Amino acid sequence: MTCRLFIVVAPGLEDCLHKELTGLGLSVPPPFQNSLPASTGWETGGVELTATLSDLYRLNLHLRTASRILLRLGSFKTLSFAELRQKAARLPWKLHLQPGQPVAIRVTCHKSRLYHSDGVAERIAAAISEHMRTPTTLARFDENTPTPSALIIARLDHDICTISIDSSGAPLHHRGYRQETAKAPLRETLAAGILIASGWKGTSPLIDPFCGSGTIPIEAALLTRRIAPGKNRRFAFMQWSTFDPRLWQELTDEAAAQELPSATCPILASDRDAGGIHIAQSNASRARVSQDIIFEHRALSAIDPPAQTGWIISNPPYGKRIRSSHDLRDLYSQIGNVLRAKCPGWNVAILCNSDYLIGHTKLQLLTSLSLVNGGIPVRLYTGRVRHSHP
Repeated sequence: MTCRLFIVVAPGLEDCLHKELTGLGLSVPPPFQNSLPASTGWETGGVELTATLSDLYRLNLHLRTASRILLRLGSFKTLSFAELRQKAARLPWKLHLQPGQPVAIRVTCHKSRLYHSDGVAERIAAAISEHMRTPTTLARFDENTPTPSALIIARLDHDICTISIDSSGAPLHHRGYRQETAKAPLRETLAAGILIASGWKGTSPLIDPFCGSGTIPIEAALLTRRIAPGKNRRFAFMQWSTFDPRLWQELTDEAAAQELPSATCPILASDRDAGGIHIAQSNASRARVSQDIIFEHRALSAIDPPAQTGWIISNPPYGKRIRSSHDLRDLYSQIGNVLRAKCPGWNVAILCNSDYLIGHTKLQLLTSLSLVNGGIPVRLYTGRVRHSHP
């Protein structure tokens, strides 16, 4: 049986998601290339595609850059609240909700006769109650609880109402290992996107000299060891009446069989903040990759790269994240000087919000991604470190 899915991803990570989907064997056209987005299923922040129940399980289990996976329940034209309630009541709610289960409903309205989002949510809740023959309670969706309320997404666009149910539960960046954070933490899905977009294949040494709570090196270890990021968590679809425990067990067993016993390359992580290193080590231990990463409390100038050429991938401080009252020009000048002296020929990928600061590295870097990190527009700057000249 096939279904329609919408895979949500942070804007800017669409190309990374496409690489993941094709790597999992799904035939998906590239985003925004050769045709209009509407004809490819892509839009800013995600892609809609036809899949199977097995695909839905696999995508939740394996995707590193996606935020959540929605199952499309139905789409219909509606011009009145009465029509909305009537048509929404026909959707297959019993396949995905338990009687009396609290639901959270998120609504967006754009150029539609029905523009009152609260009113739309109330009619959908009434439709669910009618279909389930049990009163349905509207709840707040709290992604930080172990078992969040069922999440329903309704979008009205030019009088077309599309209703979906979230299959993931807590967002997919909740891997389960990051219970502690240092200053300005980087979301796991963004860290994975940076690694994929940088071109690092998991076979060359990697150094993160501003590792903070360790998200980049931990995601790197998970990637190079082929560990499914969702292996240690639960998902909303496990509460559905259609959930197939045997199929899920087969997929998790298959994923476990693909794992490598150790990292295939050196992963070095350092930071001048001793507290951050302690947090990073604890997070790596929870992710069960502590043996794959060398964590060290040291300043940028003290990094000790291996002889083999590799990659510098990092999320250093920038003004609006931390130390906003400090001038960071000297730090970025030092980044350039240290990398030219110690890492000539290495590839580099730096996440930053300022062309001006990046310019002080005097490295020849190009912008490869535009993202939002913690509400701040940032870009990924990539290139190769040239040899320093006397």
